[in-house]
Amino acid sequence: MEILCKGYIKAVHGHIIEALFPENIPPIRSILVHNQDGNERLFEVEAHLDHQRVLALSLGPTEGLKRGLTLYTNNSPLLFPVGESLLGRVLNFKGESLDGGPLLKEVSYIPVYRPQEETLESIAIKGIMEIGIKIIDLLCPFPQGGKVGLFGGAGVGKTVLLMEFIYKIARYYQGVSVFCGVGERMREGHELVVEMQNLGVLEKSVIILGQMQEAPGIRFRTPLSAITVAEYFRDTGRDVLFIIDNVYRFVQAGCEVSMLLGRFPSRVGYQPTLALEMAEIQDRLVSTEKGNLTSVQAIYVPADDITDPGCASVFPYLDTVVLLSRSMASQGLYPAVDPLGSSSKLLNPEIIGERHYQIALEVREHFARYRELRDIIALMGIEELSQQDRLIVKRARRLERFLTQPFFTMEEFIGRQGVHVPLEETIKGCEYILSGKTDRLPEEAFYMKGTIEEIL
Repeated sequence: MEILCKGYIKAVHGHIIEALFPENIPPIRSILVHNQDGNERLFEVEAHLDHQRVLALSLGPTEGLKRGLTLYTNNSPLLFPVGESLLGRVLNFKGESLDGGPLLKEVSYIPVYRPQEETLESIAIKGIMEIGIKIIDLLCPFPQGGKVGLFGGAGVGKTVLLMEFIYKIARYYQGVSVFCGVGERMREGHELVVEMQNLGVLEKSVIILGQMQEAPGIRFRTPLSAITVAEYFRDTGRDVLFIIDNVYRFVQAGCEVSMLLGRFPSRVGYQPTLALEMAEIQDRLVSTEKGNLTSVQAIYVPADDITDPGCASVFPYLDTVVLLSRSMASQGLYPAVDPLGSSSKLLNPEIIGERHYQIALEVREHFARYRELRDIIALMGIEELSQQDRLIVKRARRLERFLTQPFFTMEEFIGRQGVHVPLEETIKGCEYILSGKTDRLPEEAFYMKGTIEEIL
């Protein structure tokens, strides 16, 4: 490393250090290195206090740091390796191996930050991506080359849905998956790797992890490293699926860093720079003429409050919102997608066609009316409803069960074989139920099945 600036640690405040550079002050976002017995510790410059002093964020543990330790820098930002040899590997935010495999070969190191003028012209969404999950294809279709948000509280099935999505992309679409794990448990990262090996999709994927037990600086910068890899594969002309689990943990890491830097919190205690940090990530997740970049982002909903600023800051960037409902999960209706809370910009007759649009609208109307009538049924019984309302309730309950399905990634746990249902079959099945052709069948016949033929 070519040394351009040399300084030393003046003070340590948790994960923030104050450093003094008597000759040249390093620019913001440059990496400072302290080398101790061959063990490199990295710090990122976050603020200039005066013409000699800087505040830097530790990108790792701070045990053993003390005043007077020497720091070096070549004024460059954090660099990450990119190349074909990344496929099938599990790496940390610096590009170091976490899977015990060999060192990366034939890679080039590029900065994780891209100057604004280098961001290529993004292109419009190319249409819908059919993924074979009935309720999603029907009511909140995924955009090809767009952004999808999976919102849900703890334990409603966000990670399971992500796993199924990775499997579907690897099996039905030819592309590269980049998985970014931010602030999730190490156990979940290990399970993900094992599951992807079993499904045979790890060779087409890159996994970059910054886990829950790691320093806030690592969790805060892991998404940038993962986006750098996704951009590399997109620019080589491939379709890329970028999955991040969990965006809320990134927001939390930013909140911790903001407090350590002494900034006053904004509303509900979040950092005042929340919108800026979110934009820095989302504005780079774009498709270009060279290749598609479809991103699926899991967002934890604290206390099931969707209006929390940590969740609300993601909404403006999304093309499709998939909201997972605790009440549906408690009834065993999986995937627990809320049909009225979920939405998609693609739900437009000009994009998806008139037939699909009308069926989706009718299904939504049935669910909305059923919800209105639920309290009346609980208090007075279904006999008190009019003949028309009774039919709506009957069909809404059948639709609710028809839109469940077993997943391929859950086969060993639920004892049912996973199913992939084409969009045409989903529309046909909903038409059958709405027209009353299946009114004579019991509700249980529709639960966890595939096509309508299978039920009939």
